[in-house]
Amino acid sequence: MILHFDKEEILTSDSSYRRNLINALSGYKSLNLIGTKNKNGLTNLAPFSQVFHIGANPPTVGVLFRPDTVERHTLSNILETQFFTLNHVTSEFYKETHWASARWEGSEFEKTGIEPEYLNEFFAPFVRKSPLKLACKLIEKQTLQVNQTILLIASIEEIYVDEKGLRDDGSLDLNALDTVTVSGLDEYHVGKKLARLSYAKPDRAVEEIRD
Repeated sequence: MILHFDKEEILTSDSSYRRNLINALSGYKSLNLIGTKNKNGLTNLAPFSQVFHIGANPPTVGVLFRPDTVERHTLSNILETQFFTLNHVTSEFYKETHWASARWEGSEFEKTGIEPEYLNEFFAPFVRKSPLKLACKLIEKQTLQVNQTILLIASIEEIYVDEKGLRDDGSLDLNALDTVTVSGLDEYHVGKKLARLSYAKPDRAVEEIRD
């Protein structure tokens, strides 16, 4: 049986029900821990599922933030210093990652036991256990008029990746890296690879690529 919701039903439903439903509609989402530090040296760590590819030349990523109506340490730290890190999450510390979303006083690194790491004198802290870490620098901020959501666009300054997850052609084996993904607000998954497929052309059937 297929259930149907029209817009009026969605908007008049219980707010918690609506939040859970709408957040899950886009399916599996990327999961990253964003590491920041303010000018006074206080570190901050927060899980984000709204991180996405912007472009490869120059290498850029986008991060969406909810409207800046309450104190948001990650956002304020990035706007203050311009620097942050993106860190993949693995099955070894996904529960601590979820815990980092709590309203902590002080550094989430210290409160959750997730160990920070500083690499190549980059200002913001990385997550030591993460198999894929990106050093990022803010280059643009936009406020979306539809709901005042804030979009930050950043350049990728440095990449650190465990060699077991990097293929010869530059693609990543996320299964080998044990990268965790998320759906909705609180459900975590480890990806299961089906296949890599050949470049799609109208005159040639798609074939599997053998790693």
